[in-house]
Amino acid sequence: MAKSTREYGEKAQRALGMWVKLARAYATFNKTTVKDIRRYGLTQPQFGVLECIGHLGPMSIGELSRKMLVSGGNMTCVVDNLEKEDLVLRRHSDEDRRSVIVVLTKKGSDLFETIFPQHAEFITQTAAVLTVDEQEELARLLKKLGSAIER
Repeated sequence: MAKSTREYGEKAQRALGMWVKLARAYATFNKTTVKDIRRYGLTQPQFGVLECIGHLGPMSIGELSRKMLVSGGNMTCVVDNLEKEDLVLRRHSDEDRRSVIVVLTKKGSDLFETIFPQHAEFITQTAAVLTVDEQEELARLLKKLGSAIER
């Protein structure tokens, strides 16, 4: 017979309930944003690369992997596909010729400049169910939770 969360105590019940709500909210929000991203003909990882480089500038595949929390092998595949679409290119670093840097092409930069404001507006509208104060508080709490877990 399965145990209910009530059998694990009040603290566990509260923590498990929070975890389920967080997981469901993330899954729902993510599903909605992925659908928006797909209308641009991109996958979520491809959009993430364009967004990272568009905002932070050229970076290595390793840096992209760390920023997006994905493996280097997966990131190489994403960059390969973006390169085939002429959205990014690889170039050797001026500081270390062994290091390869990913940069936006003119086509990639133009795409980023066109789609990111639209996506930002979509996110703004999606998050508008929460007040400004609620959005700021949720962001603060999520950062606190994530930072504590990373240690």
